[in-house]
Amino acid sequence: MSILSALGYLIWIVRMVLICQFVLYLLIAFNVIDLRNRFVAGLWEALNAILEPMLGPIRRRMPAVGGMDFSYMVLLFGLWILQSILNAVAVSVLA
Repeated sequence: MSILSALGYLIWIVRMVLICQFVLYLLIAFNVIDLRNRFVAGLWEALNAILEPMLGPIRRRMPAVGGMDFSYMVLLFGLWILQSILNAVAVSVLA
């Protein structure tokens, strides 16, 4: 049971990092903040290093539509499905 809890927390952390990077992506795309700022550039690189192994394969299969990158939504939906599966497994283990 503790392994399932640890995986659930890991998925939650990845989802939060994904949401942070998506918000940063939108702020950069709409020129609210700029990558010339060292803090913003460092934050972007750190978040990108964490999420690119998961987002890269999605981006290769799904091109940007109208200039928007929907790979964030696909990954978020996939993580939601994975979390639902883990919850179902946890419930079946308890029963």
